[in-house]
Amino acid sequence: MSRIGKLPIPVPKGAKIEIKDDSFTAEGPKGKVTEHIMPECAVEVEDGQVRITRSNDTKPARSKHGLQRALLANALKGVTEGFTKTLEIVGVGYRGEVKGREVHLALGFSHPIVYAIPDGIDVGIDKNNKITVTGANRRDVGQVSAEIRGFRPPDPYKAKGVRYSNEVIRRKVGKAGAR
Repeated sequence: MSRIGKLPIPVPKGAKIEIKDDSFTAEGPKGKVTEHIMPECAVEVEDGQVRITRSNDTKPARSKHGLQRALLANALKGVTEGFTKTLEIVGVGYRGEVKGREVHLALGFSHPIVYAIPDGIDVGIDKNNKITVTGANRRDVGQVSAEIRGFRPPDPYKAKGVRYSNEVIRRKVGKAGAR
């Protein structure tokens, strides 16, 4: 039995759950998240808890049991608390700003980078160099953060670029230089 998959998910206050055919929908104060229910798993709601069971003990069913539970737990946490990722812009002249539903980044290129913010995601920039990505869907928050970081990943020599706030960058030594 999966150690993660067999754990029940407590339904937080303020969250509404709806299960239809092969979809699980959670709605709360932070938004609405819909997750697909895998055919190997069955989802039941009883006594304010969500339980995931698997149909059989085949290897694919066992491998998806814990994954399904984690996805549904993240959906419930997202609609009540939300998810946040923080990025930093490091470099002289590198900056960003939010204009409407777009993020404008100046990252050392000859042109500014304009990134359209998807629905369900909020982006805030403090002091031109600290980006905060928030939303109810953990997958979307991570994807938007990765796309913004991908415009200028930190280089290993001077560590300039866009990086996660908790990211550790392995620095390389430059040229040996004259002796």
